[in-house]
Amino acid sequence: MSTFEPYDFDDVSVVMGTYNEEAAIESVLDSIDEATDGAAETVCVDGSSDCTAEIAREHGARVIEQEPQGYGVAVARALRAADRPVIVTTDCDGTYPMDALPEFLDAINGGADVVSGDRLYHGAATMPPFNRLGNHAFAVLASLLLGERVHDTTTGMRAYRREVIEDIEWTENTGLSAELLVRPLARGYDVHETPIEYGERLGETTLDPLSDGKEIARSILTVGLEERRR
Repeated sequence: MSTFEPYDFDDVSVVMGTYNEEAAIESVLDSIDEATDGAAETVCVDGSSDCTAEIAREHGARVIEQEPQGYGVAVARALRAADRPVIVTTDCDGTYPMDALPEFLDAINGGADVVSGDRLYHGAATMPPFNRLGNHAFAVLASLLLGERVHDTTTGMRAYRREVIEDIEWTENTGLSAELLVRPLARGYDVHETPIEYGERLGETTLDPLSDGKEIARSILTVGLEERRR
């Protein structure tokens, strides 16, 4: 939407909500450091009862501890805590390819306001079939509401220019990841979906595909209708 000076990884914050991710946190943070030459800031908002926070601090992450309040609240807090002009969200379960961070930053420097990792492009074979079906359904719903093709509404790996996060209104709920794609698209920001590989999860998931899926669908519908009325 405007002309920007190019960023490097000194301008990047990688943020995540963490909850009992001691099986994956070390490898995820190591992968971020490797991909960014240790230059990116990492922020974890943690509500764990295991050693996740301690491991994260040992690996140089800034850890903000809070009582467990769900995915949306943790990620919202992490987004607000980020200090740098480019903010990358990821999950801390080992499923996302941190070696794609240079590609995401290149796309931001090429003019994208949001870069969103499309897990479904390559098939997401490691994703449970029910979850994969649900994610395709969410994408269809968002596409119908927006009037343009959306491929993966609930991916946890995205890069944002800070001003996008600051400009749009957003809520703290299970559907936050979808909302942070739908609102920028509806408002004319340059949103670039890029295919990414989706890996095998390390550790146990805390998401309920039925109840959380219902909340995500409700969020997409609510946000999509709100944006159409603007």
